[in-house]
Amino acid sequence: MYDASLPPPELLRRQSAWLAPARARLLRRARIAGRRRVLDLACGTGAVTGELVRRCGGTVVALDRNLRALSAADEPLAKSVRVCGDAARLPFAQGSFDLVFCQLALMWLDARVVVEEVRRVLQPGGLLVAVEPDYGGMIEHPPEIATRDLWLAALARAGADPQVGRKLPGLASAAGLRVRVDLLARLDCPSPARFDLLRGLPLSDVERETLRRTETADAACADCDRVVHLPMFLMTAEKP
Repeated sequence: MYDASLPPPELLRRQSAWLAPARARLLRRARIAGRRRVLDLACGTGAVTGELVRRCGGTVVALDRNLRALSAADEPLAKSVRVCGDAARLPFAQGSFDLVFCQLALMWLDARVVVEEVRRVLQPGGLLVAVEPDYGGMIEHPPEIATRDLWLAALARAGADPQVGRKLPGLASAAGLRVRVDLLARLDCPSPARFDLLRGLPLSDVERETLRRTETADAACADCDRVVHLPMFLMTAEKP
Protein backbone atom coordinates (compact mmCIF):
# COMPACT_ATOMS: atom_id res chain seq x y z
CA MET A 1 0.00 0.00 0.00
CA TYR A 2 1.26 3.47 -0.88
CA ASP A 3 2.39 5.45 2.15
CA ALA A 4 0.55 8.78 1.99
CA SER A 5 2.93 10.26 4.57
CA LEU A 6 5.82 10.10 2.10
CA PRO A 7 5.49 13.63 0.67
CA PRO A 8 7.98 15.90 2.46
CA PRO A 9 6.42 17.89 5.32
CA GLU A 10 7.32 21.15 3.56
CA LEU A 11 5.21 20.15 0.55
CA LEU A 12 2.31 19.27 2.84
CA ARG A 13 2.62 22.63 4.59
CA ARG A 14 2.51 24.45 1.25
CA GLN A 15 -0.55 22.45 0.25
CA SER A 16 -2.21 23.26 3.56
CA ALA A 17 -1.33 26.96 3.24
CA TRP A 18 -3.05 27.08 -0.16
CA LEU A 19 -6.25 25.86 1.53
CA ALA A 20 -5.92 28.14 4.57
CA PRO A 21 -8.40 30.88 3.55
CA ALA A 22 -11.16 28.40 2.66
CA ARG A 23 -10.41 26.33 5.77
CA ALA A 24 -10.61 29.42 7.99
CA ARG A 25 -14.05 30.32 6.65
CA LEU A 26 -15.22 26.75 7.12
CA LEU A 27 -13.97 26.56 10.70
CA ARG A 28 -15.53 29.90 11.61
CA ARG A 29 -18.85 28.64 10.27
CA ALA A 30 -18.36 25.55 12.43
CA ARG A 31 -17.95 27.84 15.49
CA ILE A 32 -14.64 26.23 16.34
CA ALA A 33 -13.86 28.81 19.04
CA GLY A 34 -16.65 27.34 21.14
CA ARG A 35 -15.75 23.69 20.58
CA ARG A 36 -14.33 21.89 23.60
CA ARG A 37 -13.19 18.54 22.17
CA VAL A 38 -11.82 18.42 18.59
CA LEU A 39 -10.50 15.42 16.64
CA ASP A 40 -7.96 16.04 13.87
CA LEU A 41 -8.72 12.89 11.90
CA ALA A 42 -5.89 11.31 9.87
CA CYS A 43 -3.75 14.32 10.78
CA GLY A 44 -0.55 13.08 9.11
CA THR A 45 2.40 15.22 10.11
CA GLY A 46 0.13 17.77 11.76
CA ALA A 47 -0.07 20.41 9.03
CA VAL A 48 -3.37 21.68 10.46
CA THR A 49 -3.22 20.47 14.07
CA GLY A 50 -1.53 23.60 15.38
CA GLU A 51 -4.15 25.77 13.71
CA LEU A 52 -6.94 23.77 15.32
CA VAL A 53 -5.25 24.12 18.70
CA ARG A 54 -5.02 27.89 18.32
CA ARG A 55 -8.61 28.28 17.13
CA CYS A 56 -10.57 25.94 19.39
CA GLY A 57 -11.57 26.59 22.98
CA GLY A 58 -10.62 23.18 24.30
CA THR A 59 -8.51 20.11 23.56
CA VAL A 60 -7.41 18.75 20.19
CA VAL A 61 -6.76 15.05 19.69
CA ALA A 62 -4.52 14.41 16.64
CA LEU A 63 -5.03 10.89 15.28
CA ASP A 64 -3.20 9.04 12.53
CA ARG A 65 -2.50 5.37 11.91
CA ASN A 66 1.06 6.15 10.77
CA LEU A 67 3.34 6.52 13.77
CA ARG A 68 6.11 7.83 11.53
CA ALA A 69 3.88 10.71 10.42
CA LEU A 70 2.81 11.51 13.99
CA SER A 71 6.42 11.53 15.13
CA ALA A 72 7.40 13.92 12.31
CA ALA A 73 5.18 16.74 13.61
CA ASP A 74 7.56 19.63 14.12
CA GLU A 75 5.41 22.00 16.20
CA PRO A 76 5.01 21.70 19.97
CA LEU A 77 1.28 21.19 20.35
CA ALA A 78 0.15 22.41 23.75
CA LYS A 79 -3.39 21.31 24.60
CA SER A 80 -3.18 18.51 22.04
CA VAL A 81 -2.94 14.75 22.42
CA ARG A 82 -1.44 12.51 19.74
CA VAL A 83 -3.01 9.10 19.22
CA CYS A 84 -1.89 6.38 16.82
CA GLY A 85 -5.09 4.72 15.65
CA ASP A 86 -7.26 3.64 12.73
CA ALA A 87 -9.90 6.08 11.43
CA ALA A 88 -12.09 3.12 10.49
CA ARG A 89 -12.07 1.86 14.11
CA LEU A 90 -11.74 4.97 16.22
CA PRO A 91 -10.46 4.21 19.74
CA PHE A 92 -12.93 6.59 21.37
CA ALA A 93 -16.29 6.22 23.11
CA GLN A 94 -19.55 7.29 21.56
CA GLY A 95 -20.08 11.05 21.73
CA SER A 96 -16.44 11.87 22.54
CA PHE A 97 -16.10 14.95 20.29
CA ASP A 98 -18.05 18.04 19.30
CA LEU A 99 -16.02 18.59 16.11
CA VAL A 100 -14.13 16.22 13.82
CA PHE A 101 -11.89 17.77 11.17
CA CYS A 102 -10.21 16.11 8.19
CA GLN A 103 -8.40 17.52 5.17
CA LEU A 104 -7.27 15.54 2.12
CA ALA A 105 -7.63 12.40 4.22
CA LEU A 106 -10.88 10.64 3.35
CA MET A 107 -9.60 10.10 -0.18
CA TRP A 108 -7.06 7.65 1.32
CA LEU A 109 -9.60 5.83 3.50
CA ASP A 110 -12.82 3.86 3.18
CA ALA A 111 -14.90 7.03 3.36
CA ARG A 112 -18.21 5.26 4.00
CA VAL A 113 -16.85 3.38 7.02
CA VAL A 114 -15.00 6.40 8.38
CA VAL A 115 -18.04 8.69 8.11
CA GLU A 116 -20.09 6.13 10.06
CA GLU A 117 -17.38 6.03 12.74
CA VAL A 118 -17.26 9.82 12.87
CA ARG A 119 -21.01 9.91 13.44
CA ARG A 120 -20.58 7.49 16.35
CA VAL A 121 -17.94 9.57 18.13
CA LEU A 122 -19.69 12.92 17.57
CA GLN A 123 -21.90 14.39 20.25
CA PRO A 124 -25.42 15.47 19.25
CA GLY A 125 -24.96 18.83 17.56
CA GLY A 126 -21.35 17.96 16.73
CA LEU A 127 -19.90 18.60 13.29
CA LEU A 128 -17.79 16.75 10.77
CA VAL A 129 -15.77 19.36 8.86
CA ALA A 130 -14.13 17.92 5.74
CA VAL A 131 -12.00 19.39 2.94
CA GLU A 132 -11.65 16.88 0.13
CA PRO A 133 -10.76 17.07 -3.60
CA ASP A 134 -12.34 15.76 -6.78
CA TYR A 135 -9.65 15.24 -9.41
CA GLY A 136 -12.23 14.05 -11.91
CA GLY A 137 -13.47 17.63 -12.24
CA MET A 138 -10.11 19.33 -12.84
CA ILE A 139 -10.12 22.29 -15.21
CA GLU A 140 -6.81 22.92 -17.00
CA HIS A 141 -5.84 25.19 -19.87
CA PRO A 142 -4.08 25.08 -22.27
CA PRO A 143 -4.30 21.33 -22.97
CA GLU A 144 -0.51 21.01 -23.00
CA ILE A 145 -0.35 21.55 -19.22
CA ALA A 146 -3.15 19.12 -18.33
CA THR A 147 -2.37 16.50 -15.65
CA ARG A 148 -5.90 15.25 -14.83
CA ASP A 149 -5.44 11.79 -16.33
CA LEU A 150 -2.09 11.37 -14.58
CA TRP A 151 -3.65 12.26 -11.21
CA LEU A 152 -6.60 9.91 -11.71
CA ALA A 153 -4.41 6.96 -12.69
CA ALA A 154 -1.66 7.50 -10.11
CA LEU A 155 -3.99 8.14 -7.17
CA ALA A 156 -6.11 5.08 -7.98
CA ARG A 157 -2.93 3.00 -8.29
CA ALA A 158 -1.80 4.31 -4.90
CA GLY A 159 -5.05 3.19 -3.27
CA ALA A 160 -6.83 6.55 -3.10
CA ASP A 161 -10.23 7.61 -4.40
CA PRO A 162 -9.46 10.64 -6.60
CA GLN A 163 -13.16 11.51 -6.92
CA VAL A 164 -14.09 11.24 -3.25
CA GLY A 165 -15.37 14.82 -3.10
CA ARG A 166 -18.51 14.20 -5.15
CA LYS A 167 -19.34 11.13 -3.05
CA LEU A 168 -19.05 12.70 0.40
CA PRO A 169 -22.40 14.54 0.58
CA GLY A 170 -24.31 11.35 -0.14
CA LEU A 171 -22.23 9.29 2.28
CA ALA A 172 -22.73 11.81 5.07
CA SER A 173 -26.47 12.05 4.42
CA ALA A 174 -26.76 8.27 4.41
CA ALA A 175 -25.03 8.24 7.82
CA GLY A 176 -27.75 10.49 9.20
CA LEU A 177 -25.84 13.76 9.17
CA ARG A 178 -27.23 17.13 8.03
CA VAL A 179 -24.98 18.25 5.22
CA ARG A 180 -23.90 21.58 3.79
CA VAL A 181 -21.35 21.77 0.98
CA ASP A 182 -19.50 24.69 -0.60
CA LEU A 183 -16.94 24.52 -3.38
CA LEU A 184 -13.59 26.25 -3.43
CA ALA A 185 -14.32 29.33 -5.52
CA ARG A 186 -10.93 31.04 -5.68
CA LEU A 187 -8.77 30.65 -8.79
CA ASP A 188 -5.07 31.01 -8.01
CA CYS A 189 -2.01 31.12 -10.20
CA PRO A 190 -0.98 27.46 -10.70
CA SER A 191 1.75 26.35 -8.32
CA PRO A 192 4.69 24.24 -9.51
CA ALA A 193 4.29 22.30 -6.24
CA ARG A 194 1.52 20.34 -7.92
CA PHE A 195 4.14 18.63 -10.07
CA ASP A 196 6.22 17.75 -7.00
CA LEU A 197 3.21 16.13 -5.35
CA LEU A 198 2.33 14.22 -8.52
CA ARG A 199 5.91 13.06 -8.95
CA GLY A 200 5.74 11.46 -5.50
CA LEU A 201 2.93 9.13 -6.60
CA PRO A 202 3.51 5.74 -8.29
CA LEU A 203 3.91 6.65 -11.97
CA SER A 204 4.91 4.46 -14.88
CA ASP A 205 7.93 5.39 -17.00
CA VAL A 206 5.60 6.58 -19.75
CA GLU A 207 3.67 8.72 -17.26
CA ARG A 208 6.88 10.23 -15.90
CA GLU A 209 7.91 11.22 -19.41
CA THR A 210 4.46 12.76 -19.95
CA LEU A 211 4.86 14.68 -16.72
CA ARG A 212 8.28 15.95 -17.82
CA ARG A 213 6.83 17.27 -21.08
CA THR A 214 3.92 18.84 -19.21
CA GLU A 215 6.26 20.68 -16.82
CA THR A 216 8.23 22.01 -19.78
CA ALA A 217 5.05 23.28 -21.43
CA ASP A 218 3.88 24.80 -18.15
CA ALA A 219 7.16 26.70 -17.71
CA ALA A 220 6.81 28.13 -21.23
CA CYS A 221 3.36 29.61 -20.52
CA ALA A 222 2.81 33.04 -19.09
CA ASP A 223 0.87 33.06 -15.81
CA CYS A 224 -2.08 34.79 -17.46
CA ASP A 225 -2.33 32.02 -20.07
CA ARG A 226 -2.69 29.17 -17.55
CA VAL A 227 -5.78 27.95 -15.71
CA VAL A 228 -5.60 25.07 -13.24
CA HIS A 229 -8.55 24.47 -10.93
CA LEU A 230 -9.01 21.44 -8.69
CA PRO A 231 -12.58 21.25 -7.32
CA MET A 232 -12.44 21.12 -3.55
CA PHE A 233 -15.51 20.09 -1.53
CA LEU A 234 -15.86 22.05 1.72
CA MET A 235 -18.36 20.10 3.80
CA THR A 236 -19.90 20.54 7.23
CA ALA A 237 -22.14 17.69 8.39
CA GLU A 238 -24.01 17.93 11.69
CA LYS A 239 -25.13 15.08 13.90
CA PRO A 240 -28.75 15.77 14.94
